[in-house]
Amino acid sequence: MNSTVVSSPAATSSTAPPPRLAVEVRNASVVYQTADSPVHALSDIDLNIGEGEFVSLIGPSGCGKTTLMRVIADLEKISAGEVLVNGVTPHDARLARAYGYVFQAPALFPWRNVLANVTLPLQIQGKGRAEAKATALEHLARVGLTGFEGKYPWQLSGGMQQRVSIARALSFEPKILMMDEPFGALDEITRDRLNEQLQELWQRERRTVVFVTHSIAEAVYLSTKIVVMSPRPGRIVKVIDSPLPNERHLGLRDTPAFMELAHEVREALADGHHG
Repeated sequence: MNSTVVSSPAATSSTAPPPRLAVEVRNASVVYQTADSPVHALSDIDLNIGEGEFVSLIGPSGCGKTTLMRVIADLEKISAGEVLVNGVTPHDARLARAYGYVFQAPALFPWRNVLANVTLPLQIQGKGRAEAKATALEHLARVGLTGFEGKYPWQLSGGMQQRVSIARALSFEPKILMMDEPFGALDEITRDRLNEQLQELWQRERRTVVFVTHSIAEAVYLSTKIVVMSPRPGRIVKVIDSPLPNERHLGLRDTPAFMELAHEVREALADGHHG
């Protein structure tokens, strides 16, 4: 079943035109050919993501959330359909360095300190040592890690390691930040703190964010739009535009509006599973 996007009042107002599209997915499917039989990972995906939106993909394990994100990031190829990123193919967008990608695990080099981990890809891009260092220090400051430049990954907590990964992804100045369950392995207290810091970072910079999560509370707290997916073959069950205010804090989770939205997401997940 294809999704129906419910536009918010702001999006339909004559004084507030809808944002430009950062991502357009049209009738996209992904089929893996195996020795036994084809595996349908994604089926007939239609999705628009506007510039500056924070979009969470949520659904059961194996539903294709990460596959959809990897398709957008040019790490997977579609079997049918069309995908455009900033108006061009995902491949061209990748060549233009449109993406910053944060994986489930920090993927830091243990023999390089924090600063060296963040500067390495910048130097590979051809930036001079001084420019790469200045850029890295700027983005480490944005994620609250000033003073930890000389530390090694093994000297940092899991949450701090993930913040290094976010700083490294942001150092490219990407238009789109892709985050694949970046906080899934962390304890709840650390996860809450990083959710809050990520929300603050998005408020300051308003980059387009595509975020994969299994957590309803996390999706509701962070997102301007929540994309609910069905079990494999992954389809979009529902796209929910968040009615919550852009300025958010953790106390918002105890409000009736938050709980009502979480209930709507939970019902959509159940509908997708039974459907």
